Amino acid sequence: VVLFRKLHLPPLLGYLAAGVLLGTSALNIAQDSAQMQYLAEFGVVFLMFSIGLEFSLPKLTAMRRAVFMVGGVQVAITLLAAILVAVSVQAWQHFGLPTPELIKGLDWRAGVVLGGALAMSSTAIVMKALTDQLQLDSAHGRTVLGVLLFQDLAVVMLLVLVPALTQPANQLLWALALAAFKATVLLTLLLVFGQRWMQRLFDLITQQPSQELFTLTVLLITLGLAWVTELAGLSMALGAFVAGMLIAETPYRHAVEEDIKPFRDVLLGLFFLTLGMQLDLSVLLRQPLWVALCLVLPMAFKAVMVYWIVRSSLLGAAQATTAVRSALALCAAGEFGFVLINLANRDPAAALLGAELSQVLLAAMVLSMLFAPLLVHHSEHITTWVISHMRRFSGDAWMDQSLQLHQFVAKKMSLKGHVIVLGYGRSGQTVAQVLRSEGHTVLALDLDPDRVREATAAGQRVQFGDAARRDTLHSLALPNAKALVITFANTAVQLKVLHNVHELAPALPVIVRTHDESGLTKLKSAGAADVVPELVEGSLMLASHALLRLGTPMRRVLHAVQAARGDDYQGMASYFHGADDEDHGEAKLHTVVLLERSWALKHTVAQCRARLAALNVTVKTVRGSLGDHLADEELCEIDSAWLLKGTATALDKAESVLLRG
Repeated sequence: VVLFRKLHLPPLLGYLAAGVLLGTSALNIAQDSAQMQYLAEFGVVFLMFSIGLEFSLPKLTAMRRAVFMVGGVQVAITLLAAILVAVSVQAWQHFGLPTPELIKGLDWRAGVVLGGALAMSSTAIVMKALTDQLQLDSAHGRTVLGVLLFQDLAVVMLLVLVPALTQPANQLLWALALAAFKATVLLTLLLVFGQRWMQRLFDLITQQPSQELFTLTVLLITLGLAWVTELAGLSMALGAFVAGMLIAETPYRHAVEEDIKPFRDVLLGLFFLTLGMQLDLSVLLRQPLWVALCLVLPMAFKAVMVYWIVRSSLLGAAQATTAVRSALALCAAGEFGFVLINLANRDPAAALLGAELSQVLLAAMVLSMLFAPLLVHHSEHITTWVISHMRRFSGDAWMDQSLQLHQFVAKKMSLKGHVIVLGYGRSGQTVAQVLRSEGHTVLALDLDPDRVREATAAGQRVQFGDAARRDTLHSLALPNAKALVITFANTAVQLKVLHNVHELAPALPVIVRTHDESGLTKLKSAGAADVVPELVEGSLMLASHALLRLGTPMRRVLHAVQAARGDDYQGMASYFHGADDEDHGEAKLHTVVLLERSWALKHTVAQCRARLAALNVTVKTVRGSLGDHLADEELCEIDSAWLLKGTATALDKAESVLLRG
C-alpha cells in the first residue's frame, strides 16, 4: 500500500497486489481464504453504510438531472446491452452454432450480473482523482458525481436482485417476488419506524461521557441491521445502507462518519486483499485476447455512451469538454463490480458465471481500475486532443467554442489570494458584492443548482458543491485563500466545516454567521475567528439608529455598540423568553417575586445568592419592594423582585428554592 501511494496510485490496488502475492498466483501462502473472505465482506458492509450516511434527498433533488438522466440512462443501457449479448450467445448455442468455451452457458441472468458489474465505476478512485486535480466542482465533476450517486443507488437494487437470480429456473419468479416483498416490508419498517428510535438512542448514548460507548453503538447498529437483512435472505450490505440512511437523519451523522471511517477503510482493504488472492494471473497467459476484449470493449462502450448522453439534449447541449472529461472519468470499472461477481458465484453449484470467465473479468476490471486515475490526471490533454481531432470532421461552431472554453478554463484553474464564501443566498451575495467592490477575488459555493447557474451566467465565480464534504473544501484551494466566510446558519454543518478547515488550512481565518448567540461558544471553540449572530447584530443596528435619532452623539453610539459586542456578546447572551420562543438549552432571564411565607424571607440576600449559585443560577439584581436595590447583608423583603439568569431547568429549581426552600 505504501508503494502504491508513492506511485500516486489508488491504495485499493495495493491491497489487490498484496492479495495476488499471497494467493495461488505467486507465493501460494493463503490457499484457503474462505474464512477471511467472510470477514472481508464486512468491508463492503461498511462501504454501503458510508454511502447510506452520505445519502441525502435534498442533494439527490438538487442533482436530479445528472443523477437520473445521465446516471440512470448509463446504467440502463449497459444492463440492456449486456443482457442482449448474453441472450444472443444463448440463442447462438441453441441453434448449434460454434461458441467459444469461455462464454458457453450465458443466459439473461448472467447478462444482468455482467451489465451490473460493467456499469459500475469506482467511487473511491474517481472521487480521489477528481479531488486531487481540483475538478470536483467543475461542470464535469458535478456530472460524474451525479452518475456515481445513481450507480450507488443501483447497487442497492442489484444486491437484492442478484441473490434471487441464483435460484433454480423453476423457482426464479417466486424468488424474485419474495425478495422484492421482503425488501419492501423490511425497508418500510426500518425507515418509517426506525428514524424516531434512532434519534432517541443516540440522545441517550451521548448523555454518557464515553467515546467507546458511542463507537460500539455505531457498530451495533451497522452490524445488527446487516444481520437482520441477511437473516431475511437479503444482502448484509443492504441492511448497512439502511443503517446509514437512518443515522443520516440525525445530528450525529458527522461524528458517526469519523468513527466508522477506520473500520471501513481497513475492512474494505481486506476485501480487496481476498479478491487478489482469488485472482489467477495465469489467465493473462491463457486468455490474453479475451482479457484485452473485456478491458477495451466495455471501457470504449461506456466512454462513447457517457459522451453521447451528456452531449445530448438531455442536459441542454452541454459543452463538449464536459462530455469528454465525464466519459474519461467514468469508463473504468468499479469496486462494486467485484462485489456483484462474487455474489453471483457465491454458491458454486448455482454460479451464474463460469470460473474462467469470472477470472477474465476480474483481471480486465483490475487493469481498467489501474487506468482510471491516469485518465483523470491527463484528462485535460486528452480532451484537447480529442476535441481538436473532432473539429476536423465537424464544421459546427460549437466545437471551436468548446476548445476555446476548455483552454481558457485550464489556464484559470489556479486560484490564489481569493476569499471563499460558503452559501450564496441573500447574505452570501451581499458579502460577495462588498468584497468585490474592495477589489477582492471571491469564490462562492452553493447547493442550489438554479442559483449557481444564474450567477455563473452573470460572470460570477460560483460553484455547485456541499460545504460539509472534505473533498469539496479541498477543491477550493484553501491554503491559497485569504479568508473564508460561512453565510448559512446551520450550526452542525458549520462545525463540520470548521473541523475540516482546521485540518486542511489551520491558518485560514473563518468568519461565521449564526442565527443567534446560542452556538457562539461552540463555534469559537471549533476555530472560528469571528462569529456574527444576525439577530443580535440586527438589534444593535436598530438601537444605534434609535440613539442617533434621539440626539446621542455618534461617538457614544459606537461605544455602546462596541461594549455590547465585547466578550463575545456575553452581555447580551440571555434575554426574557416568551411563549413563542423555542428552548435550545441556552441561558434565559427570569424574574421571581417573593411572596408571603417564602423561604428566602428568613435569609439574607448573600445566603440566597450562594444557595442559587450551587444550582448554576446567577442573581443579576435584587430590587426591593420600594424600588431600591437590596445589599447582600440585608434580609430579603416581601414583594422584592429577583432577576435570575440560567437554563430553564435551573431557573425552575431556583424559583422553588426561593419560595419554598
